[in-house]
Formats: sequence, C-alpha cells, structure tokens
Amino acid sequence: MAVLPIRISGDPVLHSPAFPVAEFDDTLRTLVADMFDTMDEAPGVGLAAPQVGVPLRVFVYSYTDDHDEQHRGVAVNPELFITPASPEPADPDTESEGCLSFPGPRFPLARGARALLRAHDLDGRPFEIETGGWLARIFQHEFDHLDGLLYIDRIDRVYGKVAAKIERKKGWGVPGIAWLPGVDHLDA
Repeated sequence: MAVLPIRISGDPVLHSPAFPVAEFDDTLRTLVADMFDTMDEAPGVGLAAPQVGVPLRVFVYSYTDDHDEQHRGVAVNPELFITPASPEPADPDTESEGCLSFPGPRFPLARGARALLRAHDLDGRPFEIETGGWLARIFQHEFDHLDGLLYIDRIDRVYGKVAAKIERKKGWGVPGIAWLPGVDHLDA
C-alpha cells in the first residue's frame, strides 16, 4: 500500500462536504488501506478521505483506550449522533485536539461526551458503535472533515485568532499545500 500526502488547511477539498460512497469495490479497499498506512505513518488516531484529497464520506481510526483496548476501523457513509457539548469552556489539559491537516498546534475544543456512529464497513455491511471519551471525540473530529470542517473552525475565538496567525505565518490557507508523513517533518 502507500502513504498519501495529507492536505493542509486551505485546500478546497478540506472545506467542502464530501460525497457518499456509491461503490464498495477494490478502489475503495485500496483507498482505505492507503489511508491506514498514512494515518499510522503520520502518526494520527484518525484520518478522513478529504484529508488525502478524496472527497468521499470515509474515515479510518485507530485508538488504544485507557484499558489497552484497541479500537481500529473504517466508517463508510457514516451518520453520527452526539450528546450536546458542555457550555463550559474546554479544558486545555484534557480537551485539546490536533489535526493532521493543521499540523503542530493543539487547541481546546468542547465536544459531546457520547457518540453513536452508524456506518458501513468495506463490504457495505451496516454497523453501529456507541462510545464515549476520546473515541467519541475522534469520531466527531473525523465526521467534521466529511462536512468540510476542521476543528479550528470550531474552537473558541481567542484560540481561533492564534490559529489564524499560525496559518498566515506558515503560508497555509491556500490551495495545493500538503505534507507527506515519513518524508516531511513539520515543526510545531
């Protein structure tokens, strides 16, 4: 399989809703295998197809929880139902996120504590996962990518100003910028 370039904030594919997957075929299987290789090399805990330039409603995830249980899978054409986020400000120590499409900094973001993911596997079979904690956060983060949102679009205004300054300083926010895990080493 292959490690794919990851698009950086500003690329149009990251800021547009993705299309539903229509064909559960070898092309989809290859894309998903490449996405797992890319996510693992980055390293990350999730990766959505738009992040590698493919405008399809697919994401992969890989997360080991506090009980050493491995959660690894793919969600094709997902639906996500979440509990409301707390109205309190996000805790910078326990609720900070990062993103492979905005590499480097992490910012606090309040998310729903619970999530119900309904999706299809690579064979088109439906499945459902109800979860909480970081896995629920990962699902929400990756699902946002499928709707054309990055987590920096959701952070509080004060952090948003910092993110905008970083984006300007690094020359991001324009089409065509990507990085290749395992080759490019981006500084924070």
